[in-house]
Formats: sequence, C-alpha cells, structure tokens
Amino acid sequence: MFRYLTAGESHGSALLTILEGCPANLSLSEEDINRDLERRQKGHGRGERMKIEADKAEIVSGVRNGKTMGSPIGLRIPNKSTEFFEKSVTELRPGHADLAGALKYNQKDVRNILERASARETTARVAVGAIAKKLLSEFKINIFSEVLQIAGKTEEKEWKKAIDMAKEAGDTLGGVFEVTVTGVPVGLGTHVHWDRRLDANLARAIMGIPAVKGVEIGNGFTVASLPGSKAHDEIFYNKEKGFYRKTNNAGGLEGGMTNGEPIIINAAVKPIATLKKPLKSVDLITKKATEALVERSDVCAVEPAAIIGESVVAIELAKAMLEKFGADSIEDIAAAYKNYLLRLTK
Repeated sequence: MFRYLTAGESHGSALLTILEGCPANLSLSEEDINRDLERRQKGHGRGERMKIEADKAEIVSGVRNGKTMGSPIGLRIPNKSTEFFEKSVTELRPGHADLAGALKYNQKDVRNILERASARETTARVAVGAIAKKLLSEFKINIFSEVLQIAGKTEEKEWKKAIDMAKEAGDTLGGVFEVTVTGVPVGLGTHVHWDRRLDANLARAIMGIPAVKGVEIGNGFTVASLPGSKAHDEIFYNKEKGFYRKTNNAGGLEGGMTNGEPIIINAAVKPIATLKKPLKSVDLITKKATEALVERSDVCAVEPAAIIGESVVAIELAKAMLEKFGADSIEDIAAAYKNYLLRLTK
C-alpha cells in the first residue's frame, strides 16, 4: 500500500515524511523531489518567508545507488525560519484553525494549533507527490496544473495587479486552480465500495489542502443545470482509437473509475486567513475583543496551491496504480500494465 505520514511544525526544526509502499528499482534522486519543492515556493503574492526558506529534501532511507529498495523512504526538509516557535499566541484568527483547534485540544496557547495547521506542512506532501509523479511517469502518466482565476480575474496581468492592490490594502485573495492528468488508463479505482471510488479519494485529497473550500471534477457544477442529453459524454469506437469520447464533461471519471479520458479537477481556494489589516476577533484567554493575529504570511497562495494539488492527485493515482498492478518492483508492475493494455485492445 502506497501510504505516508508527515510530521513537523511550521517553525519547528524540520518537516519529516515516511513513505511506505514505493516499489523497488524506481530511479529517484533528491533533485527529483526538490524541483517540485522549488515550484511550490513560487507565485505572485508569496510572502517574505519564501525568501528565507530554500526547501531541500534529504533522503535518509529507502534509496540506495539512486534506486528505491522497496523499503520505507524517509525524507527530512529543514526549516530555516524557527524564530516564531517559542512565541505564545492568544489572538484568534477568523478563517483559521485557531479557535476550533484550541477548544478541541484544550490549549491555552494557539501556537500549539497554528504551527501544525499551517500550510507549511504541505511541503512534505509535495515531496511525496514528487515521488508519486516519478512513479507515474514510468507509465507515461503526466500531471500539470494552471491557475484559472484569482479574485475573479482570469488574465495573469490582471490578477497580479489585484494581488498588488490587496497587499497595499493589507488584504488577501483566493482563486481557482485546475489539475489535469493525461495518459491515464481505463479502470483505476472501482465502483464496488464508496471508500475505494477514485473520484471520492481525489476530492478528499484536494479538500485536504489548507484553504481549499470546493472541488469540482470535470464540469460538475455546470452539468448540474443541464439535461442528461447534454451532460453525458457519448461513447464512440474505431479500431485505431478503441473506445473514445468527443467530450469530457465527466472529467475522466465515471462510477468511481477512470474512463480513459484526461482527469480534470478544479479547486476553489479561499483567501488566506492572516491579514496585515486584521479582522475583529477575541482573545482566547481574556475573552476580550481584540484584533486577529498578524504574522508573516502570503497575500495570495493560489499558484503554490496548484502545485500542491498536482502532488496530492499524483499520490492518489499512484495508490490506484499499485492497487491494480502490484507494488513489489517497477519491472513487475510494468509487465502487468503491459498485459492489461494488451487485453484492452482485444
């Protein structure tokens, strides 16, 4: 089973990850991981911290002579910025995990909540996602993303201007990103149980990204207002293509399974909860009115959120691939995959 755990806090000494179930003999280097970590740090509207951190993953186990061994892969990503870790916080931020987390875990210092709830943790997920992408690339499955809009602006020059204006005003902005996957075979996932439906697992993975408040697969929200005659993707066949569609309203997933068309997922990202011009709030301890916590933060993080989206989608697809084709070695998986594709052509 392809599964992972992350540990570490936003301003702690490091982020840690253990990935289990990666097959043996996959070529893997730290650079394969660090390319996506660098992409995650970019984007118009990123804060000062991205000028401090230079995220680099250290592979501490599971890889020898440039190839995975089939044993758990351990990763460590150091934090350079640790100065906030000992500073207590009691001013609650609307839109963040501060209040709910402090009440749930009986904490008097919100730092104990916000450090782990921070989107900084997604650095570790991007590291795992990079390994998943490397695995999927062996089978010509490719994942990419793009920003569709920020603050309602669909042109990059317009959303950059909106971000600059929000920065001047001490405000933050959200938007929408899209993840697309090509080269996906028919039949990943299954209809037989709700928790094994791939569309459900992909939606959960995207919703697990901090600040994501909505997920759409294909033209999900659009087809909700259409009749079935216009909502569904008609099926065609010829000897060269096999089964195919002329449209992709389903976003590559039907009945919890891939149908051979590109997977398309959109995600709505809310504005960041830490504002330079803070909202009204309450102090956790005194219960008196106060302004919300102001701490170093981004103005807009939709662009890096798209990279995180690629990563978590890659992880779920890697799980589905290994569930269907085995997980011991790349060679065995490739043989099973080849036989499956051959069967589909008959």
